[in-house]
Amino acid sequence: MKALKCPLCGDGELAETRETRRYGRGIDVTLVNVPVRRCPTCGEEMVMIPAIEELHRQIAHELARSGRRLRPGEVRFLRTYLGYSSSDFAAVMGVVPETVSRWESARSAQAMSPTADRLLRLMAQQDRPIAAYALDSSDAAAPDHVQPLRLSRTSQGWAAA
Repeated sequence: MKALKCPLCGDGELAETRETRRYGRGIDVTLVNVPVRRCPTCGEEMVMIPAIEELHRQIAHELARSGRRLRPGEVRFLRTYLGYSSSDFAAVMGVVPETVSRWESARSAQAMSPTADRLLRLMAQQDRPIAAYALDSSDAAAPDHVQPLRLSRTSQGWAAA
């Protein structure tokens, strides 16, 4: 195998070791046995993180399964993992953007409500944002316009009629 040259200085041949490293901002994650390449000439260091999407999925699932309240950095990680901007996340969660800012701020003492916390965990475990919830009573049809559910028994079970 041909030795890799340092991309910074171009002189040194990169040596690879396996190390334990902290990962992420605002989340308490330690990666074990991570490849790290170093240049002996200039000291440049490159941490190699293979399958980063899989890593993020695993982090999200572990956070969602944790039995404690989510910390601000963890809320931010899960929001970005799901692909939401702050304002879009606020709309899905049925709160104003300032509330999301307080949930994600270490300076704020406002934690998510247990219901919001549970919803975020469920979304993370599903690996995708949940497209729509009727969170606002103005989204629901007026009682006189509500159509009854119609279900029919089939050979496979119950189905919408």
